[in-house]
Amino acid sequence: MTTEVRVPTLGESVTEATVATWFKKPGDTVAVDEMLCELETDKVTVEVPSPVAGTLDEIVAAEGDTVGVDALLANIAEGDAGSKAAPKGKEAAKEEEAPSSAARTASGGTGETIDVMVPTLGESVTEATVSTWFKAVGDSVAADEMLCELETDKVSVEVPAPAAGTLTEILAPEGTTVDASAKLAVMTQGEGAAPAASEPAAPEGDTQYSTPAAGKDTSMGKDVEDAPSAKKAMAEAGISRDQVTGTGRDGRAMKEDVAAAIAAAGSAAKGADIPAPAPTPRAPVPADDAAREERVKMTRLRQTIAKRLKDSQNTAAMLTTYNEVDMTEVMALRSEYKDLFLKKHGVKLGFMSFFTKACCHALKEVPEVNAEIDGTDIVYKNFVHMGIAAGTPTGLVVPVIRDADSMSFHAIEQAIAEKGARARDGKLSMAEMQGGTFTISNGGVYGSLMSSPILNPPQSGILGMHKIQERPMVVNGEIVIRPMMYLALSYDHRIVDGKGAVTFLVRVKEALEDPRRLLMDL
Repeated sequence: MTTEVRVPTLGESVTEATVATWFKKPGDTVAVDEMLCELETDKVTVEVPSPVAGTLDEIVAAEGDTVGVDALLANIAEGDAGSKAAPKGKEAAKEEEAPSSAARTASGGTGETIDVMVPTLGESVTEATVSTWFKAVGDSVAADEMLCELETDKVSVEVPAPAAGTLTEILAPEGTTVDASAKLAVMTQGEGAAPAASEPAAPEGDTQYSTPAAGKDTSMGKDVEDAPSAKKAMAEAGISRDQVTGTGRDGRAMKEDVAAAIAAAGSAAKGADIPAPAPTPRAPVPADDAAREERVKMTRLRQTIAKRLKDSQNTAAMLTTYNEVDMTEVMALRSEYKDLFLKKHGVKLGFMSFFTKACCHALKEVPEVNAEIDGTDIVYKNFVHMGIAAGTPTGLVVPVIRDADSMSFHAIEQAIAEKGARARDGKLSMAEMQGGTFTISNGGVYGSLMSSPILNPPQSGILGMHKIQERPMVVNGEIVIRPMMYLALSYDHRIVDGKGAVTFLVRVKEALEDPRRLLMDL
């Protein structure tokens, strides 16, 4: 029986894609959900998994071909029929029993051996770094017990054991960068299985689709093929390949790499007479101090945070305005209803729902704070997807609460609690951290009294909350002690004027100092 592999849905308004890379060739055996090829659109990269287990019989759309939605890419012969390269007899039966691309089995000497593969990393994510192994070679593991943890530039991914047995071999040690189809380890299935004494398998770096092993000579290997969209963009812009730094697999140049090279060339031309500042070299460290230092490689998440924050400062005309809010009324309202709120809705009433509601209210009056710049256009959002910055053991992440402007207090609190727990456990998906239109960052939970938050591009505004601290205030001519909080709004001055920023912050202050205004939509 033959199964057709077709182009999946590419996203709203996207009608065609280019076949960038085939990971399999005719005659290769494939498992269910194993990646067959990669497509490129003008917006994202899309991976195409195998719909069934079998043998790749025919490739209809070759690398570089432009295909439309639902176009035929390839044909797969299910089972062992239709290809000479398919496994035979007992080997074939075991291959067909493979549950997914996360594990592949083969006949072993004392029991079945199982390949532990990189799980699906998500759309547009092509590689990850092995951050932690929870098991060592020779350890016994139960089915679904965590073997290791991978880090991408967005989220952490846990890799469970596909079956009970013994960890025979680790092919990707901690710190190794692996691609989406790489083999991480080998297991021997069964309770009493012992570690295999055979020669180590060749590392995944030996394939053209994996990161080469350290020190390996790849000069005689297959040349890395740039993405067709990147070649076209280079030809149209008239720039050479050596001007482009490839960020794709094995250094492949992607379309966005060409755009970055063009932008860099333009910046260099404008400031040609101004020498670029050289990176400051590390000062010499005395030997006795160096012996007490510890050097740790930045995680992929931390590198991405650093790059995005610096890009934000370099791109936006960022400015911060401050105000302060008397939290007396919010604290009194919360104290009065928190028990009833918890009993009815099953979630605690916190301050974040008040701030989220107040920001949504203010964004309606000052819509430019909820907008973004796209080239020479301003894109106004008639909805609020609220980003709530959350600190995790691995770094800062910003889960997004969609359509927060249409949610109730308890729905907002439930969403914040659920996404906060998932963030701390490293369970957030990329989709849950994309599409935000405005962000709230609460540094007060760590004791911060005042700070200037950095924009989360392409957003134009971010509100910084701080510590509630009792201070003497003048109220109706008398000095009284009030719980006060400093508020900070960082905004992109290219799109938001000072008047709009101050108005936004004043509206937030008014709503929090008199929460009844939120109910009356004032």
